[in-house]
Amino acid sequence: MKTKEELKKMACAAIDARRSDILAFADSVAAEPELGFKEVKTAGKFASLLRSLGREPRTGVAQTGVIDAFKGAKSELRVAVMGELDAILVADHPDADKLTGAVHACGHNAQLASVAAIAYALHDTDLMEHLGGDIVLMGVPAEENVEITYRNRLRAEGKLWFLSGKQEFIRLGEFDDIDISVMQHSAVAAPGFRAGASSECNGFTVKLINYKGKAAHAGAAPFDGVNALNAAMLGLMAVHAQRETFRDEDHIRVHPIITKGGDIVNIVPADVRLESYVRGSNTEAILRASEKVNRAFRSGADAVGAECEIIELPGYLPVVQCPALNELMVEQLRTLVGGEVLNDCPGFGGGSTDLGDVSHLMPAIQSFFAGVEGGLHTKDFCMKDKELTILTAAKAMLCLVIELLYGDAEKGREIKAGFKPVLTKEEYLREWGRLE
Repeated sequence: MKTKEELKKMACAAIDARRSDILAFADSVAAEPELGFKEVKTAGKFASLLRSLGREPRTGVAQTGVIDAFKGAKSELRVAVMGELDAILVADHPDADKLTGAVHACGHNAQLASVAAIAYALHDTDLMEHLGGDIVLMGVPAEENVEITYRNRLRAEGKLWFLSGKQEFIRLGEFDDIDISVMQHSAVAAPGFRAGASSECNGFTVKLINYKGKAAHAGAAPFDGVNALNAAMLGLMAVHAQRETFRDEDHIRVHPIITKGGDIVNIVPADVRLESYVRGSNTEAILRASEKVNRAFRSGADAVGAECEIIELPGYLPVVQCPALNELMVEQLRTLVGGEVLNDCPGFGGGSTDLGDVSHLMPAIQSFFAGVEGGLHTKDFCMKDKELTILTAAKAMLCLVIELLYGDAEKGREIKAGFKPVLTKEEYLREWGRLE
């Protein structure tokens, strides 16, 4: 039986041997970006790659998800390695789709390519024969929580319940037999930072706000109307007035947008719609802030005599750290990346990910690789170091999985045993189900 170090060297060499195929796959995904639950081409490319290796992946999971399980010599443990299928909406990015505005300005194409790299390595070597557990590769849809109105319509049609892919995977039972989850994400380069094992992230709740007024001729008889846009503007100002009440340590973020400001300019707006998140570092703080925000939005309607309807939708939970898993990843990163490695990424992650939901159920990790210039989700986003964000990231994840599953998967079983889940699946579904 090969040693762990021999397996790691073999795995990394196999990824290097497929370098051109892996980078071409990443570029192909980037060339045809798709938004969440619409990733038909992207999912097709990932599934086709797996089929080219003689695999039979399951497709259409939670609309567009792709899953393929590689069996180990034993099945003591099952580790999911995930890549996200979706792009983000940044219409002014130079690479954005001209029709949809979608672009991979968050690096999910690199992330998915790193999972493809692992698929190549598992196919091209006898690695699985030396592991005491299974590796389940997942192409997961809809991490970016965008186009909320569209996704809420899918909910109404019974096509999904949650607004993101990993949450739907949980609901559908795709994580029922998974013990540990692993993934990576691109990060912006910074002095002294090339890679990090993990990072805390905010959770959030989603709101659809609808102000209902009364239409009237805006020039001849505005006094006969009730201006829903004025109600919305007052509501927004009331939300801003709450900001000084949010505690710094709770990392609260509230960032609404107006998605409909009226119908035509010479009619008093009677139907005005907003979307908003309320983010925070812990569930209690999110709920406290959410109550304040709801009160503020409703106050705008009260001021002008309009109505205010607020629909609450499931957002994401904050990320729960697994220190033992983080420490094990740091060991891999120090070997592969060098000295510029952190146990945590610099600062608190004010963004959010649906990996937070998974991390409430099992040990989970999302490592970061700083090969990006410009900001995430901006027109300046540029993937400058594909070697780091795709190939090194794939090697790090696969070396971590080897550590977890080597022999009888002793290390993985030890980490699982030492992790206390915050929620069971049943508790998780019940908590989010209270929004119904």
